[in-house]
Amino acid sequence: MKRTSMLLMSVMLLLSMFLAACGNNSGTNTPAAGGGETPKTETTPPADDKKDEAAPVSLRVFSTFGGTDAAREAFQAALDEFTKEHPNVKIDNDTMSANDDGFRTKVNTDMNSGNEPDLLFYFIGADAEGFVNAGKVVPLNEILDADAEWKNGFIPDALELAKQKDGNIYAAPLTGFYEGLFVNKKIFEENGLELPTDWAKLTTAVKTLSGKGIIPLSVPFDQSHYLIEHTILSAAGPEGQNKGLLDGIDPNWEKAYAAMKELYDLGAFPKDAATIDLSMSGNYYSEGLAAMTIEGSWAIGGWSDETRDNSTVLPFPTVPDGAGSGNDIVGGFGSGFYLSKATYDDAAKKEAAIALLKHLTSPASIQKIASANGGTPAADVEVTGLPQVALDGFAMAAKAASISAPVDSKVSQETFGNLRASVQPVVEGKKTPTQAIEEAKKTEDANKK
Repeated sequence: MKRTSMLLMSVMLLLSMFLAACGNNSGTNTPAAGGGETPKTETTPPADDKKDEAAPVSLRVFSTFGGTDAAREAFQAALDEFTKEHPNVKIDNDTMSANDDGFRTKVNTDMNSGNEPDLLFYFIGADAEGFVNAGKVVPLNEILDADAEWKNGFIPDALELAKQKDGNIYAAPLTGFYEGLFVNKKIFEENGLELPTDWAKLTTAVKTLSGKGIIPLSVPFDQSHYLIEHTILSAAGPEGQNKGLLDGIDPNWEKAYAAMKELYDLGAFPKDAATIDLSMSGNYYSEGLAAMTIEGSWAIGGWSDETRDNSTVLPFPTVPDGAGSGNDIVGGFGSGFYLSKATYDDAAKKEAAIALLKHLTSPASIQKIASANGGTPAADVEVTGLPQVALDGFAMAAKAASISAPVDSKVSQETFGNLRASVQPVVEGKKTPTQAIEEAKKTEDANKK
């Protein structure tokens, strides 16, 4: 019993000492027994606690990785990876479809109204000139040079192609692209047709398929981006296409519109081409109702498995008397992530925004996005799990005589809008190809004054 009492007294003594110690370490200057003050005890929280205590930051990222985009889930996963490592950062993933023309309007409105996103995924080239020249985004050259690991993660061509006219890099590339004439090989084989590697084979296919009630070439008239891009490149060649319209009219641009009319007269396009958009024209091809479409590498992921398995991609053939080689394609690294100047100047956001920019354009993120959308990776990484048609696209790009940026990066948005608006009246014979290009030239001159 005596031993038990002594043990109980010892435990009580230890407990009282512990409570006293806790009271004296409460962070206040409690008088000690001798009338002095108990010195403060500085404690260093664990590293994880420091991360949790970082000031909260909200970032808005605007991109086209939404809706039915093949890389939508991969992009969201990249954002989730970042917020897991940076729990103090909240990301508003603001997206629109690239096929929705409203996204250009939204970007221009936001950039001109002081509502610019912290990071913006957008086109490189003429589309970005307005907000680049207005100083709404910051050059990334110094940030790249200060982080050799990040900079060296890109392939050199990707950074070179990301430069604006002033020689600076404002957009960090993620994946590149190629565009071409996608062909359903099964439909061609079933109808005894050769692949459309030249204009004669293309027009023969159009006449045969149209006569059997099969849509030969699924494209819309309003959102005729890819039809315009490929016929102009085919007719004018890389040099003529690259000049745009600023220094005069290249007659070969008129041949491009004449070629569109020839295809229309042969029954190439859907009967409702005047009312459908890119999404619907893509559905026609995906559902096997159309034998061909003109699109970019990003479209592959949205097709049915059967159509994807039966497809290949070719350069658009040279139009009659055109200057193209028949092996010229549209492609490159035409988009990237811009960093807002307002965000860069905001001490509360700058560090987190730059860290997110680097994360989204790291080799690991690039590999995941490229594997999802079949785009050309901006880093030297292995892209896995792609269908044969995507591999055909990579091979086409590797063998191309030239790779040119799209026409809409050579002219103003207003001019390209004018070119689009002329497609339907030209093919229907309500406007001549010459009139279409002359009108576009006037628009271009007015926008460059």
